[in-house]
Amino acid sequence: MLKSIWESHGGRILGAGAGIGLGIIYFIVGFWDMLFFALLVFIGFTLGKQRDLNLGSIFPWARIWEWLTSRWSMFK
Repeated sequence: MLKSIWESHGGRILGAGAGIGLGIIYFIVGFWDMLFFALLVFIGFTLGKQRDLNLGSIFPWARIWEWLTSRWSMFK
């Protein structure tokens, strides 16, 4: 049962765990840092969910690079 959960939600578990691990440092300090902690957990969960659903990168780097090179080509 745990193996099937890990296979289907492994990225989310790792992402939320990484957010918690990084956010623990800020959790101890105070309220505003606790809000930053929640942001780290949310970011980690979102990136893990993207990995689970095989959606690829958040940013379409190839398309951005193509747009930049076509727009600002120095030797046109």
